[in-house]
Amino acid sequence: MTPRRAGWIAGAAAAALVAAGAITYAGAGDDGAGRVPTADSADAGFARDMSVHHQQAVEMSYLVRDRTKDEEVRRLAYDIAQTQANQRGMMIGWLDLWGLPKVSSDPPMTWMGMGDTPSAGEGSLMPGMATDAEMEQLATLDGKRAEVYYLQLMTEHHRGGVHMAQGCADKCAVGVEKRLAQGMVESQESEIRLMTDLLKERGAKPRT
Repeated sequence: MTPRRAGWIAGAAAAALVAAGAITYAGAGDDGAGRVPTADSADAGFARDMSVHHQQAVEMSYLVRDRTKDEEVRRLAYDIAQTQANQRGMMIGWLDLWGLPKVSSDPPMTWMGMGDTPSAGEGSLMPGMATDAEMEQLATLDGKRAEVYYLQLMTEHHRGGVHMAQGCADKCAVGVEKRLAQGMVESQESEIRLMTDLLKERGAKPRT
């Protein structure tokens, strides 16, 4: 493993520890006045939407771990799955703390002013999310083909996630959630760079 990649893994592990610790001081309100977010707030919208976004990343990552023996891709997939599962748990926990519903009748990303954005296809609820057909296609591939397709799908997934997380960093009022969102921006941008390198090593590149 190169020093750069070893450093990336160490950084990702540190970020995951910070995120895991965040829940210990995340109260029902952290906006400077002890107010609990409302159901239509950016805080609640981000927690709901990113939980769904993260769940697909977890599913995608476990899919590829079963379909390749490449240790670097398996390690990356495991790190993504564990980090995003932990973050998803925190966001769902905040919604419980706030006494807010985990689903909304509003379209996804309404809190960002993007509720009318057309979906990329069946199963793709938000920018970057894979369609049902793409998830099914990943489940049919093995080896290098599975690695390339996963890295391409996850790069797109992360780009959508970065966009959403930056929206929370800009709009959310709860301090601990803003900090988590900013951490997501930084860690996922780092992972995008790593995945671009891994694709290049396999004679491929991101789809967009």
